[in-house]
Amino acid sequence: MSRISKITTLVVFVVLVTGTRLIAQGSRILEGQTLHSSILNMDRQYSVYLPAGYDENNRSYPVLYLLHGGGGDHSTWIQSGEVQALTDQTIAEGRATPMIIVMPNAREKIKGYYNYIAGGFNYEDFFFSELIPHIEKNYRVRTKSRFRAVAGQSMGGGGTIFYALHHPEMFSAAAPLSAVTESWNQNDLTAKLQRNNIHGYSKDQFESYYRSYSIPEIIAAADTSKLNSVRKIRWYISCGDDDYLNEGNCQMHIAFMKAGIPHEFRVKDGAHNWSYWRNELPEVLSFISKSFTEF
Repeated sequence: MSRISKITTLVVFVVLVTGTRLIAQGSRILEGQTLHSSILNMDRQYSVYLPAGYDENNRSYPVLYLLHGGGGDHSTWIQSGEVQALTDQTIAEGRATPMIIVMPNAREKIKGYYNYIAGGFNYEDFFFSELIPHIEKNYRVRTKSRFRAVAGQSMGGGGTIFYALHHPEMFSAAAPLSAVTESWNQNDLTAKLQRNNIHGYSKDQFESYYRSYSIPEIIAAADTSKLNSVRKIRWYISCGDDDYLNEGNCQMHIAFMKAGIPHEFRVKDGAHNWSYWRNELPEVLSFISKSFTEF
């Protein structure tokens, strides 16, 4: 082989190896991962975004639990939300720190992120007792609460609110987008249950559910210690000015102000759609990254 041929071969080899490494170092989406839930007595699916370099190092990453809306599942933030491209871009711009993003499916059997009003299907218990431990066992996530955040849109925004209110010790940041803010009074809850054709619950179950998923009830019942924990969370609340859920989000803003819960509240041009949520995702990633990187 001539000297020129050897040099050419070496250059091609270097390009191929370098190209392979560049591909390997890119971010990855693992769609349709599965774990078995003893609490729900079924297998549950979730998807995961792994940042660039995850497979080439041993570092642990902060984690965002990103919740989908009522018409979605564990793939919706991937397809409609363009989570991989938007997260890659926001990290590359230096606006967000590399993180792992977990997108669970809350659509199977009974839709939603809460414990079922009539009992027997406790999704919220599954989320905290099984999903989070599963993620922390199988992926290199930082396990301290200051490196854990929750966000979501619509129904997932509601999940974000109440997960953070119920378990403020678990999160450093919460970012509900266009959130379903649930029941501001018992008539709201009655109407919701009728609208969704939900029956078979007792009066005690109704009362318990209302106390658990009503922002004013939670705030009123919280002791000083619990409220102080909620106040430590960095809140980013955002809703479009043409969103049909705008009123509930404004009510939440007012309730938080009266309770002395610090938060960022944004009403921007937009409606209840993916154009709004895609525009907001980089803002969310930037916001929660400050919780991950600041003491």
